Amino acid sequence: MRLPSRNLAATLAVVLALGTVPGRAWAVGMPQLDFSNPLLIGQVVWGAVIFAVFYVILSRSALPRIEGVLTHRRNRIEGDLDIARRARDDADRAVDELRRARHDAAAQAQANIDRVVHEARMAAEAQTHEMNHRLHADIVEAEKRIASARAEALASLPTVATETAQSLIEKLLRPAGLENAVSRAQVQDAVQAGLAASKG
Repeated sequence: MRLPSRNLAATLAVVLALGTVPGRAWAVGMPQLDFSNPLLIGQVVWGAVIFAVFYVILSRSALPRIEGVLTHRRNRIEGDLDIARRARDDADRAVDELRRARHDAAAQAQANIDRVVHEARMAAEAQTHEMNHRLHADIVEAEKRIASARAEALASLPTVATETAQSLIEKLLRPAGLENAVSRAQVQDAVQAGLAASKG
């Protein structure tokens, strides 16, 4: 870092301007600024020279290092800010992805629930239909068996009634010796007439 010539020229101009001020104007209130004194002029000149030397030394040694430290710190701060911005952007994207994933999961869960409910309803309807069909078949089969048993019972009823009536007649007429007075054909005709009357 070089010493700017303008700053050095300005400093020397200020020193010369102060030197042109009458010594009495300064000496009235501040004797140490009496520029009519040659010793003061020498002190001012040497002070300016020492200031310039210190400025040159600092500008070539300490100031570049300070500027480097400041630049490094500024770059580090900017890098940290960039990292923070990227982290914030990543966090925002992660939040958006999480929201989308949660929305998609909720939609998928609702779709699965609807599908399961529909499948359960269809299975229940199919099971109910199958059960109704089976019950109807069982009822039809039972009605057939009942009708067959009834037909068999009705078919065997005249024979059973005839035999029962014949047995009763024989038991009633045996003491009188008339068990053969009524023939089986007569008993059968009487039973048939009674059954016909009951049906009518």
